[in-house]
Amino acid sequence: MHILLSNDDGYLSPGLNVLAERLARFATVTIVAPDRDRSGASNSLTLSRPLRPRQLEERLWVIDGTPSDCVHLGIKGLLPEMPDLVVSGINHGANLGDDVLYSGTVAAASEGRALGLPAIAASCQSFAPEYLESAAHWVEWLIRRLGNHPLPAYTLLNVNVPDAPLEQIHGVRATRLGRRHPSGQLVKDTDPRGREIVWIGAAGEAEDAGEGTDFHALSAGWVSVTPIHFDMTRHEAMPAVEQWLA
Repeated sequence: MHILLSNDDGYLSPGLNVLAERLARFATVTIVAPDRDRSGASNSLTLSRPLRPRQLEERLWVIDGTPSDCVHLGIKGLLPEMPDLVVSGINHGANLGDDVLYSGTVAAASEGRALGLPAIAASCQSFAPEYLESAAHWVEWLIRRLGNHPLPAYTLLNVNVPDAPLEQIHGVRATRLGRRHPSGQLVKDTDPRGREIVWIGAAGEAEDAGEGTDFHALSAGWVSVTPIHFDMTRHEAMPAVEQWLA
């Protein structure tokens, strides 16, 4: 098996490197990752300038672009052979509910899925994780399951793992995306030259976090596995929209 591994925290991220070491035990792993932290890049592609890939090792490429750029280049000609699977992570910090709309981690996986490959996005609960090996264990478990149980077409798995010792994690649960409250207000400040700057407000707290959601599973000590697909059409609203247009 040949795995294309990427992330949004950059090629020096501990989460990426712990996962690369783990997967290399049973697969060929090629890393194509951003040259720096690109968290929150979502599914953006760099179209206004050329990209400059740098090959640091035989199977390590660094790209001055977004997570989606990395996976797109890897699949569309940068690598000498086509990978069998795209894995993104391990992200430092969970990607739950609405987070998937902004997450570069999920975007890297979704680019692979959009280009026809099975894909997994993996995140650890903490922004300063202590138990990345636990997350790597569960990613390996899922990949081995894929061998006999492939994903449905155009589906990726969004995986969130508690930051806890392996023996304290209860197992795996299939979940749906929960939902957050709206993000906080802008944080205004000034730079050292007295010019106004603003920070995007913090992500909102969980609003829909009941049983069955990714929020609930993760907080209860379970690995949350949420299948995501790309049809964003709200099909149940079609009759109302058709009537409105008429």
